[in-house]
Amino acid sequence: MIKLNFGVVGFGYWGPNLVRNLTVNPNCDKIKVCDVRSNQLKIVKERYPLESVTVTKKYDELLHDDQINAIIVATPISTHFDLAKSALEHGKHVFVEKPLCHTSDMAKTLVDLAKAKDLTLMVGHTFIFSPPVIKIQELIQKKALGNIYFVNVQRVNLGLHQRDVSVLWDLGPHDISIFLYWFGEVPLHVSAFGRDCVQKGIPDVCFLNMQFPSGAIVNLAMSWLSPSKLRQTIIVGEKKMLVYDDTEVQEKVKIYDKGVNYRDPETFGEYHLSYRSGDILSPHLESYEPLNMELTNFCECILNGKKPKSDGEMGWQVVKILGLFAIWCG
Repeated sequence: MIKLNFGVVGFGYWGPNLVRNLTVNPNCDKIKVCDVRSNQLKIVKERYPLESVTVTKKYDELLHDDQINAIIVATPISTHFDLAKSALEHGKHVFVEKPLCHTSDMAKTLVDLAKAKDLTLMVGHTFIFSPPVIKIQELIQKKALGNIYFVNVQRVNLGLHQRDVSVLWDLGPHDISIFLYWFGEVPLHVSAFGRDCVQKGIPDVCFLNMQFPSGAIVNLAMSWLSPSKLRQTIIVGEKKMLVYDDTEVQEKVKIYDKGVNYRDPETFGEYHLSYRSGDILSPHLESYEPLNMELTNFCECILNGKKPKSDGEMGWQVVKILGLFAIWCG
Protein backbone atom coordinates (compact mmCIF):
# COMPACT_ATOMS: atom_id res chain seq x y z
CA MET A 1 0.00 0.00 0.00
CA ILE A 2 1.38 3.39 -1.00
CA LYS A 3 1.47 5.89 1.86
CA LEU A 4 1.78 9.66 1.78
CA ASN A 5 3.84 12.17 3.74
CA PHE A 6 2.24 15.45 4.79
CA GLY A 7 3.35 18.89 5.82
CA VAL A 8 0.87 20.72 8.07
CA VAL A 9 1.23 24.50 8.31
CA GLY A 10 -0.35 26.02 11.40
CA PHE A 11 -0.96 24.30 14.73
CA GLY A 12 -3.50 26.73 16.18
CA TYR A 13 -7.27 26.28 16.38
CA TRP A 14 -7.88 23.64 13.68
CA GLY A 15 -4.38 22.32 13.03
CA PRO A 16 -4.42 19.95 16.05
CA ASN A 17 -7.57 18.26 14.69
CA LEU A 18 -5.93 17.79 11.30
CA VAL A 19 -2.77 16.28 12.78
CA ARG A 20 -4.79 14.02 15.09
CA ASN A 21 -6.74 12.60 12.17
CA LEU A 22 -3.67 12.21 9.98
CA THR A 23 -1.84 10.16 12.62
CA VAL A 24 -4.57 7.49 12.47
CA ASN A 25 -5.20 7.65 8.73
CA PRO A 26 -3.98 4.45 7.01
CA ASN A 27 -2.90 6.48 3.95
CA CYS A 28 -0.51 8.63 5.99
CA ASP A 29 3.08 7.68 6.78
CA LYS A 30 4.88 10.78 8.12
CA ILE A 31 3.86 14.28 9.20
CA LYS A 32 5.97 17.41 9.56
CA VAL A 33 4.25 20.24 11.44
CA CYS A 34 5.28 23.83 10.74
CA ASP A 35 4.53 26.76 13.07
CA VAL A 36 6.50 29.90 13.92
CA ARG A 37 5.53 29.59 17.61
CA SER A 38 7.89 27.47 19.70
CA ASN A 39 5.23 26.77 22.34
CA GLN A 40 2.93 25.23 19.72
CA LEU A 41 5.68 22.99 18.38
CA LYS A 42 6.44 21.92 21.96
CA ILE A 43 2.82 20.79 22.28
CA VAL A 44 3.16 18.76 19.07
CA LYS A 45 6.25 16.93 20.36
CA GLU A 46 4.65 16.26 23.75
CA ARG A 47 1.41 15.02 22.21
CA TYR A 48 3.05 12.92 19.48
CA PRO A 49 6.41 11.53 20.69
CA LEU A 50 6.70 9.54 17.46
CA GLU A 51 9.42 9.30 14.85
CA SER A 52 6.73 9.78 12.22
CA VAL A 53 5.81 13.26 13.53
CA THR A 54 8.44 16.00 13.31
CA VAL A 55 8.36 19.79 13.60
CA THR A 56 9.91 22.87 12.02
CA LYS A 57 9.60 26.66 12.12
CA LYS A 58 10.61 27.05 8.47
CA TYR A 59 8.01 26.65 5.74
CA ASP A 60 10.78 26.29 3.16
CA GLU A 61 11.70 22.97 4.74
CA LEU A 62 8.32 21.60 3.71
CA LEU A 63 8.61 22.98 0.19
CA HIS A 64 12.07 21.53 -0.43
CA ASP A 65 11.48 18.18 1.28
CA ASP A 66 11.15 15.73 -1.63
CA GLN A 67 9.54 13.15 0.64
CA ILE A 68 6.54 15.38 1.38
CA ASN A 69 3.71 14.70 -1.07
CA ALA A 70 1.13 17.19 0.15
CA ILE A 71 0.81 20.31 2.27
CA ILE A 72 -2.16 21.20 4.46
CA VAL A 73 -2.68 24.90 5.14
CA ALA A 74 -4.41 25.72 8.45
CA THR A 75 -3.34 29.32 8.95
CA PRO A 76 -5.17 32.71 8.91
CA ILE A 77 -7.07 33.46 5.70
CA SER A 78 -4.72 36.27 4.67
CA THR A 79 -1.84 33.76 4.35
CA HIS A 80 -3.67 31.07 2.38
CA PHE A 81 -2.83 32.31 -1.11
CA ASP A 82 0.93 32.70 -0.72
CA LEU A 83 1.36 29.41 1.16
CA ALA A 84 -0.81 27.39 -1.24
CA LYS A 85 0.71 28.98 -4.34
CA SER A 86 4.26 28.20 -3.17
CA ALA A 87 3.29 24.60 -2.41
CA LEU A 88 1.73 24.08 -5.84
CA GLU A 89 4.73 25.66 -7.56
CA HIS A 90 6.97 23.16 -5.74
CA GLY A 91 4.87 20.23 -6.97
CA LYS A 92 2.95 19.54 -3.76
CA HIS A 93 -0.71 18.58 -3.57
CA VAL A 94 -2.56 21.13 -1.42
CA PHE A 95 -5.39 21.09 1.10
CA VAL A 96 -6.48 24.55 2.32
CA GLU A 97 -8.83 25.19 5.23
CA LYS A 98 -11.91 27.24 4.33
CA PRO A 99 -12.17 29.73 2.79
CA LEU A 100 -9.69 29.07 -0.01
CA CYS A 101 -8.55 32.72 -0.28
CA HIS A 102 -9.83 36.19 0.53
CA THR A 103 -10.38 37.25 -3.10
CA SER A 104 -11.94 35.56 -6.11
CA ASP A 105 -8.95 36.32 -8.36
CA MET A 106 -6.56 34.65 -5.93
CA ALA A 107 -8.77 31.58 -5.68
CA LYS A 108 -9.00 31.32 -9.48
CA THR A 109 -5.21 31.59 -9.74
CA LEU A 110 -4.80 28.60 -7.42
CA VAL A 111 -7.39 26.56 -9.31
CA ASP A 112 -5.66 27.26 -12.64
CA LEU A 113 -2.20 26.56 -11.21
CA ALA A 114 -3.26 23.20 -9.74
CA LYS A 115 -4.80 22.22 -13.07
CA ALA A 116 -1.67 23.24 -15.00
CA LYS A 117 0.54 21.26 -12.61
CA ASP A 118 -1.87 18.27 -12.55
CA LEU A 119 -2.04 18.48 -8.75
CA THR A 120 -4.90 17.98 -6.32
CA LEU A 121 -6.29 21.16 -4.74
CA MET A 122 -8.88 20.63 -2.03
CA VAL A 123 -10.66 23.01 0.34
CA GLY A 124 -11.70 22.13 3.89
CA HIS A 125 -15.47 22.39 3.62
CA THR A 126 -15.91 19.74 6.29
CA PHE A 127 -19.69 19.96 6.61
CA ILE A 128 -20.31 18.38 3.20
CA PHE A 129 -18.69 15.22 4.59
CA SER A 130 -21.03 15.05 7.61
CA PRO A 131 -23.74 12.35 7.70
CA PRO A 132 -26.71 14.76 8.12
CA VAL A 133 -25.65 16.96 5.19
CA ILE A 134 -25.03 13.92 2.97
CA LYS A 135 -28.43 12.45 3.86
CA ILE A 136 -30.20 15.74 3.08
CA GLN A 137 -28.40 15.98 -0.28
CA GLU A 138 -29.67 12.50 -1.14
CA LEU A 139 -33.23 13.49 -0.20
CA ILE A 140 -33.08 16.67 -2.27
CA GLN A 141 -31.62 14.93 -5.34
CA LYS A 142 -34.24 12.15 -5.12
CA LYS A 143 -37.00 14.80 -4.87
CA ALA A 144 -38.17 13.20 -1.60
CA LEU A 145 -39.15 16.67 -0.40
CA GLY A 146 -40.45 17.73 -3.81
CA ASN A 147 -39.23 20.96 -5.38
CA ILE A 148 -37.55 23.09 -2.74
CA TYR A 149 -39.41 26.32 -2.00
CA PHE A 150 -37.10 27.92 0.53
CA VAL A 151 -34.41 27.31 3.16
CA ASN A 152 -34.01 29.22 6.42
CA VAL A 153 -30.77 28.89 8.38
CA GLN A 154 -29.64 30.20 11.76
CA ARG A 155 -25.94 29.84 12.60
CA VAL A 156 -25.48 31.97 15.70
CA ASN A 157 -23.58 31.89 18.99
CA LEU A 158 -22.02 34.21 21.60
CA GLY A 159 -18.50 34.37 20.06
CA LEU A 160 -15.94 33.60 18.91
CA HIS A 161 -15.05 37.10 17.68
CA GLN A 162 -12.16 37.22 15.21
CA ARG A 163 -9.67 40.04 14.77
CA ASP A 164 -8.95 39.58 11.08
CA VAL A 165 -12.22 38.35 9.52
CA SER A 166 -15.92 39.13 9.79
CA VAL A 167 -18.64 36.70 10.81
CA LEU A 168 -19.40 36.42 7.10
CA TRP A 169 -15.98 35.00 6.20
CA ASP A 170 -15.80 32.91 9.37
CA LEU A 171 -19.21 31.18 9.25
CA GLY A 172 -20.45 31.87 5.73
CA PRO A 173 -18.30 29.26 3.95
CA HIS A 174 -19.96 26.47 5.94
CA ASP A 175 -23.47 27.04 4.66
CA ILE A 176 -22.57 28.35 1.21
CA SER A 177 -20.62 25.16 0.49
CA ILE A 178 -23.55 23.13 1.82
CA PHE A 179 -25.99 24.88 -0.55
CA LEU A 180 -23.69 24.36 -3.54
CA TYR A 181 -23.48 20.67 -2.61
CA TRP A 182 -27.21 20.23 -1.99
CA PHE A 183 -28.47 21.99 -5.11
CA GLY A 184 -25.57 21.27 -7.48
CA GLU A 185 -25.78 24.81 -8.83
CA VAL A 186 -24.60 28.33 -8.08
CA PRO A 187 -27.04 31.10 -7.08
CA LEU A 188 -28.44 33.52 -9.65
CA HIS A 189 -28.92 36.38 -7.19
CA VAL A 190 -27.26 37.23 -3.89
CA SER A 191 -27.70 40.02 -1.34
CA ALA A 192 -26.64 40.63 2.23
CA PHE A 193 -26.68 43.13 5.03
CA GLY A 194 -24.52 43.24 8.14
CA ARG A 195 -23.40 45.37 11.07
CA ASP A 196 -20.22 45.80 13.12
CA CYS A 197 -21.64 45.93 16.65
CA VAL A 198 -18.53 45.25 18.76
CA GLN A 199 -15.39 45.81 16.67
CA LYS A 200 -15.48 48.70 14.21
CA GLY A 201 -15.04 47.53 10.63
CA ILE A 202 -15.56 43.83 11.46
CA PRO A 203 -19.24 42.81 11.05
CA ASP A 204 -20.36 40.37 13.72
CA VAL A 205 -23.92 39.92 12.47
CA CYS A 206 -24.97 39.28 8.88
CA PHE A 207 -28.15 38.30 7.02
CA LEU A 208 -27.74 36.69 3.59
CA ASN A 209 -30.20 35.92 0.81
CA MET A 210 -29.71 33.76 -2.27
CA GLN A 211 -31.87 32.58 -5.16
CA PHE A 212 -30.93 29.47 -7.11
CA PRO A 213 -31.78 28.55 -10.73
CA SER A 214 -34.05 25.73 -9.53
CA GLY A 215 -36.23 28.35 -7.82
CA ALA A 216 -35.17 27.73 -4.21
CA ILE A 217 -34.52 30.82 -2.11
CA VAL A 218 -32.27 30.83 0.95
CA ASN A 219 -32.13 33.08 4.01
CA LEU A 220 -29.12 32.73 6.29
CA ALA A 221 -28.62 34.52 9.62
CA MET A 222 -25.11 34.49 11.13
CA SER A 223 -23.99 36.14 14.32
CA TRP A 224 -21.37 36.10 17.07
CA LEU A 225 -23.90 37.95 19.28
CA SER A 226 -26.60 35.56 20.42
CA PRO A 227 -27.72 34.47 23.91
CA SER A 228 -27.88 30.85 22.75
CA LYS A 229 -26.14 28.63 20.24
CA LEU A 230 -28.24 27.72 17.21
CA ARG A 231 -27.25 25.56 14.24
CA GLN A 232 -30.63 25.01 12.67
CA THR A 233 -31.71 24.63 9.05
CA ILE A 234 -35.35 24.46 7.94
CA ILE A 235 -36.09 23.24 4.41
CA VAL A 236 -39.58 23.66 3.02
CA GLY A 237 -40.36 21.55 -0.01
CA GLU A 238 -43.35 21.01 -2.27
CA LYS A 239 -44.09 17.61 -0.67
CA LYS A 240 -42.43 17.63 2.74
CA MET A 241 -40.49 19.76 5.19
CA LEU A 242 -37.22 19.06 6.99
CA VAL A 243 -35.40 20.34 10.07
CA TYR A 244 -31.66 19.84 10.48
CA ASP A 245 -30.40 20.75 13.96
CA ASP A 246 -26.66 20.22 14.31
CA THR A 247 -26.77 20.82 18.07
CA GLU A 248 -28.92 17.71 18.60
CA VAL A 249 -27.03 14.69 19.90
CA GLN A 250 -29.55 12.33 18.31
CA GLU A 251 -32.09 12.81 15.53
CA LYS A 252 -30.24 15.67 13.87
CA VAL A 253 -32.53 15.35 10.84
CA LYS A 254 -36.32 15.21 11.03
CA ILE A 255 -38.63 14.95 8.01
CA TYR A 256 -42.14 16.33 8.45
CA ASP A 257 -44.97 15.12 6.25
CA LYS A 258 -46.55 18.56 6.41
CA GLY A 259 -47.66 20.94 3.70
CA VAL A 260 -50.43 22.79 1.96
CA ASN A 261 -52.39 21.35 -0.97
CA TYR A 262 -53.99 23.67 -3.49
CA ARG A 263 -57.00 22.71 -5.56
CA ASP A 264 -58.92 24.82 -8.06
CA PRO A 265 -62.33 25.70 -6.54
CA GLU A 266 -65.36 24.20 -8.28
CA THR A 267 -67.76 26.80 -6.91
CA PHE A 268 -67.44 30.47 -6.00
CA GLY A 269 -66.23 30.98 -2.46
CA GLU A 270 -65.05 27.38 -2.03
CA TYR A 271 -62.01 27.16 0.21
CA HIS A 272 -59.27 25.83 -2.04
CA LEU A 273 -56.44 25.18 0.43
CA SER A 274 -56.08 22.05 2.56
CA TYR A 275 -53.37 21.60 5.18
CA ARG A 276 -51.63 18.26 5.63
CA SER A 277 -50.00 17.11 8.87
CA GLY A 278 -48.67 13.58 8.79
CA ASP A 279 -45.84 11.56 10.30
CA ILE A 280 -42.43 12.79 11.49
CA LEU A 281 -39.49 10.62 10.40
CA SER A 282 -35.93 10.74 11.68
CA PRO A 283 -33.74 8.83 9.18
CA HIS A 284 -30.82 6.68 10.27
CA LEU A 285 -27.47 8.47 9.99
CA GLU A 286 -24.02 6.94 9.89
CA SER A 287 -21.64 7.78 12.73
CA TYR A 288 -18.10 8.94 11.96
CA GLU A 289 -15.91 12.04 12.20
CA PRO A 290 -16.41 14.14 9.04
CA LEU A 291 -12.82 15.45 9.14
CA ASN A 292 -11.50 11.90 8.92
CA MET A 293 -13.62 11.24 5.83
CA GLU A 294 -12.50 14.55 4.34
CA LEU A 295 -8.80 13.76 4.73
CA THR A 296 -9.36 10.23 3.41
CA ASN A 297 -10.97 11.76 0.31
CA PHE A 298 -7.92 14.02 -0.10
CA CYS A 299 -5.57 11.04 0.13
CA GLU A 300 -7.58 8.95 -2.32
CA CYS A 301 -7.67 11.78 -4.84
CA ILE A 302 -3.89 12.16 -4.65
CA LEU A 303 -3.34 8.43 -5.08
CA ASN A 304 -5.99 7.83 -7.76
CA GLY A 305 -6.17 11.16 -9.56
CA LYS A 306 -9.84 11.62 -8.73
CA LYS A 307 -11.67 14.93 -8.24
CA PRO A 308 -12.12 15.90 -4.57
CA LYS A 309 -15.63 16.27 -3.23
CA SER A 310 -14.76 19.81 -2.13
CA ASP A 311 -12.33 20.71 -4.90
CA GLY A 312 -10.70 24.02 -5.74
CA GLU A 313 -13.57 24.89 -8.06
CA MET A 314 -16.06 24.72 -5.19
CA GLY A 315 -13.69 26.74 -3.02
CA TRP A 316 -13.47 29.37 -5.74
CA GLN A 317 -17.27 29.55 -6.10
CA VAL A 318 -17.64 30.02 -2.33
CA VAL A 319 -15.10 32.88 -2.36
CA LYS A 320 -16.86 34.50 -5.35
CA ILE A 321 -20.15 34.48 -3.44
CA LEU A 322 -18.50 35.79 -0.27
CA GLY A 323 -16.93 38.58 -2.30
CA LEU A 324 -20.36 39.69 -3.52
CA PHE A 325 -21.69 39.67 0.03
CA ALA A 326 -18.68 41.61 1.26
CA ILE A 327 -19.76 44.57 -0.89
CA TRP A 328 -22.65 45.04 1.53
CA CYS A 329 -21.12 43.84 4.78
CA GLY A 330 -17.77 45.60 4.73
